[in-house]
Amino acid sequence: MAKKTLKNISEIRRYFHTNKDPIYFVSATNFNLLGLDEWVKNFKYICYMDCFDGRHPNVFVPSEMPHDEFQSIEDINNYLLQHKEVVDLVKSRGGKPKFVFLMFDEKTEKLAKDLGGEVWFPKAKLRTAMDNKIETVRVGNKADVPSVPNTLSEVKDYAHLQEICEEAGLGDDLVLQSAFGDSGHTTFFIKSEADFRKYEHDIVGEGEIKIMKRIDCRGSAIEACATSQGTIVGPLMTELVGFKELTPYRGGWCGNEIFSTAFSPKQRQKARALTFQFGEQLRKEGYRGYFELDFLIDKKNDDIWLGELNPRITGASSMTNHAAFAHADAPLFLFHLLEFSKKPFELDVDELNARWADPDMIDSWSQMVIKHTEDSVDIITEAPQSGIYRMNDDGSVEFNRFDYHRRAVETENEAFFLRISNVGDYRYEGADLGILVTRGRSMTQSFQLTEKSKRWIDGIKASYKARALPSATAFEDPAFKIM
Repeated sequence: MAKKTLKNISEIRRYFHTNKDPIYFVSATNFNLLGLDEWVKNFKYICYMDCFDGRHPNVFVPSEMPHDEFQSIEDINNYLLQHKEVVDLVKSRGGKPKFVFLMFDEKTEKLAKDLGGEVWFPKAKLRTAMDNKIETVRVGNKADVPSVPNTLSEVKDYAHLQEICEEAGLGDDLVLQSAFGDSGHTTFFIKSEADFRKYEHDIVGEGEIKIMKRIDCRGSAIEACATSQGTIVGPLMTELVGFKELTPYRGGWCGNEIFSTAFSPKQRQKARALTFQFGEQLRKEGYRGYFELDFLIDKKNDDIWLGELNPRITGASSMTNHAAFAHADAPLFLFHLLEFSKKPFELDVDELNARWADPDMIDSWSQMVIKHTEDSVDIITEAPQSGIYRMNDDGSVEFNRFDYHRRAVETENEAFFLRISNVGDYRYEGADLGILVTRGRSMTQSFQLTEKSKRWIDGIKASYKARALPSATAFEDPAFKIM
C-alpha cells in the first residue's frame, strides 16, 4: 500500500505524536533539543551529564565507566553508544532506532548501525566537508551569499600575509580563521606582527586560511532546515559574543537573544532571503536537514555578510525550537526529523516562511552560556541545581523551584538555569558552568550586557563553591565545547 502523504502542519504534528520508532538524541547534555520529547512520541535523550539529577523523565544517563580522556563531543557520543547500559536500553525498547547527534563521525555511524539503527543526518563525511569554513565561503559564493571581504590562502609568515592582503585589498586590520575549530578558539584578530607571532603556530602550516577584512559588526544567527519541499527558515537572532563576564575567549559565542525588533525589517528580510538561497545551494551540494548560519551585520552601512555555516543543530537551537512560532506550528527540528523519516509530505514552504517572518510570531527570550572565566583550576564542591531561579530586589539570586521547562519562567525576575558543571567536576578557564535562560533581553540597544544580566551571571557563579587542586595534580584543559 502506498504511504499516505502528509499535507499540512496538523498532519505532521499528528504523525510525530503517534510516532512508533524510538528516536534518540545522544549528546553530553540534552540542552540543544530540550523539549523535543514533548512533540515526538518515543523520543529519548541519552546523555553523559545528568543536568536534572535524575528528575527528567526522558533523560537516560548511564553510570560512569572507565574511558579514555575525551577529546571531542564525538568521543563522548561514541563512549555512550558502546556503554552496556545504553546498548541494553536501546535493545529493550525494540523498534528500529534512529539517532540524532550534535556531533558525530564515521565511528559513530558504525556504532549506530551495530545497534540496528540509522543516523538521521547527512553522512559524517559530507557534514564535515560542509563544516569547513573555507568551503562555506565557496558554497556561499555559488549561492550569491557574500562573505566579509576575504581571500583564501595558506600563510607562510607575516610578510607573506601582508603580500596576500595587499593583493586582495584587505588592509592590515584582519580577522583570520582556520578551516575548523570551536567558536573563539580558531579566530585570530591580527593588526600587527606582534599579533601574528602570538597565533603563528595556529596559522602557519594549517592549510588554507580564511583571511578577512575586519569590520565593526553585530553578530547574528539564524537556523533553517533544507527539505525536499524547500528550505524552511527560522527567525534571526542576536548573538552574544566575547563578553568577559561569560567567556574567556575573545570572539567566542556565549549566547543568543530572540526578539522581533532586534534588527530592522529590512535586515531581517535580507537575512531570511540569504538563508533560503544558501539552503537551496546546500540541497544542490547533497546536504539536507538542519543547519545554522552566522551573519555579520556591518554597523556602518547595515551590509549583511555570511560569517560561517554550522551544518547541524547548535547552541542556538534551543532558542529556535522554543520560540512562539514553534509552539504555533511546530519546532524547526520536527521538519528535520520529517525529512529523514521517508514519510511523504507536501508543504507550502513559501507560505510557512512568510508566516514565520511575521514579528507577531516571535516572543522575547535570551540565553547566556556561563563559563568559568578565571585563569584557575579547582574542583567543584557545591553546584546550583537546574530549575527556576529568582532575582530579589537587592539583586541577589536564589533557587526558587525545580523545573525542566523554560516556559515555567513567569516574569523577567525569574530565569531557568540548566546546570552543566556539577560537584566533583574540574572548574577550569573556559569550562561551561551552565546556561541561563531569561524572558526579555540580556543586552542593551547598543548590544552590551545589561546590568541585570551581570547580576544574574554573578548570582549563578556565586552559587558555585570549589576547593583547590592538590599541588601535584596536573590538569589539561579539554578545550572543546559540549553544546
